[in-house]
Amino acid sequence: MVVSSPDALAELVRARRKDLGLTQVDVADLTGVSPRAIHDLERGTSAVTFKNLLLILEVLGLDVEVKVAPNG
Repeated sequence: MVVSSPDALAELVRARRKDLGLTQVDVADLTGVSPRAIHDLERGTSAVTFKNLLLILEVLGLDVEVKVAPNG
């Protein structure tokens, strides 16, 4: 899946967390990131550090792939 906006990333993270049966508090406990940061990320209302984003994605079993865009 290509994610091209903060809102799309927020929806992906929220959907994956729910698919795994995890609460925001569960993800926070597993990553060491505050529950508020998880909440804000899922609402697209706050930036998280790249390090914390990678921790969250890892816990959710998601990978990041960066590639050159077709018009790049």
